[in-house]
This record gives sequence, C-alpha cells and structure tokens, in this order.
Amino acid sequence: LPKPLMPIGEYPILEVIIRQLAAQGFRRITMAVNHQASLIQAFFGDGCKWGVEIDYSLEQQPLGTIAPLSLISDLPETFLLMNGDVLTDLDYQRLTALHVKNGKLFTISAAARRHIIDYGVLQTDGGNRLTGFREKPSVEYLVSMGVYVVNRGVLARIPSGRKFSFDDLMLDMLQHGLEVHVEPYKGYWLDIGRPDDYMQAIEEFDKSRSTFLAQYA
Repeated sequence: LPKPLMPIGEYPILEVIIRQLAAQGFRRITMAVNHQASLIQAFFGDGCKWGVEIDYSLEQQPLGTIAPLSLISDLPETFLLMNGDVLTDLDYQRLTALHVKNGKLFTISAAARRHIIDYGVLQTDGGNRLTGFREKPSVEYLVSMGVYVVNRGVLARIPSGRKFSFDDLMLDMLQHGLEVHVEPYKGYWLDIGRPDDYMQAIEEFDKSRSTFLAQYA
C-alpha cells in the first residue's frame, strides 16, 4: 500500500489527517500523487464524504517532496503543506495563524527526539589518552514533523522539471539568507513511514483515539 493508505485502527492514516483538517476548518485539499494515484483517488474521491474539496496533482515523474508544488497553479498566498503519513494532535490552524501573524516565509513544525547511543562513548586527547567516558549517553535534537506553512513566494525557488525535495529547499534558503522559522511542538507526533513509529502508532491509536479524532468529530 502507499504510505498514506497504511491503516491506523480502522482508518488509513491519510483519512485521519483529512478528518482533522476538515474539523479545523480547512475546506480544500490538493493531494500531490504519483504512480499510485489511482488507489488514493479511488478511496478519497472528491472529498465530499468528509465535507472537504479534494483535487489531485499528478506527477509524471518522481519530483521529490517540494517540486510537485510547481505543478499546482492556484495555490493561495499562504498554505499548509504536509506529508500524508504523520500521526499527530497538532493544531494546524494555530500553526497557520502564527505563521501569518508573525509574517514568516516558511515555517517548520518541529518535534524533539532523543537518541540513545548504545555504547560507552570515549573521549580522548591528541595522544589517544582517555580524558572522559560516558556510558550510553543520549542526544536530544529537533526534527521536522513533515508539516509546514508556506508563502507562495517560496515557489520562485523551485526549479521546474526536476526532483527538488525539502532538504534541497532548506539548503537553498540557508545559502541565500532567507529566514526559515522553526516552531517547536511538544505534543504527540509519529512518522508512520518509519517502521518503529508505525508499530507504536498501531498500539497507541485505539488507546488514545480521543487525542486524534474525538475533537475532530
């Protein structure tokens, strides 16, 4: 199955996202799809089941995560951009409103992750003498949640006709001194494209259904 159709409980993950977006007041959703488009279109149709308007932008060749935006001619001045395989209780409307209020060009919603190094870490000096030791230390860092708010002006940075992904855009904007805002989020987030996260999402979805769907009924 395409990742957006992977089931969480009785729903594909993308249906969970659509239910959340619809309940928060989003009315139009454009799905950038590729060679598996027919499966996704057959399931979601025009979106009327969820009270939203769904249309589709079809890639003729793999374009990465950002370049498909160049195929959508009628994007609004500010829009939410996100992966179709994230399980989160993020308030998308609040994120969008903060972006607009603060006049940002590109906003990344970010989650904290902790990685435990499964080894004793040795610190040495120039003569290979031990100067410090840490047993299985942990490292904390911020990661992109795959949820962004974007201004149309960013589209000018996207080359046409070739693959251009999120990492390419971020490096380009950094190189040209364009501000990218990072908005840390302390709530729930999993990337079900990762096997460990997917298994965790399956285990936790039914236990915490109200976290994801009750407020979006």
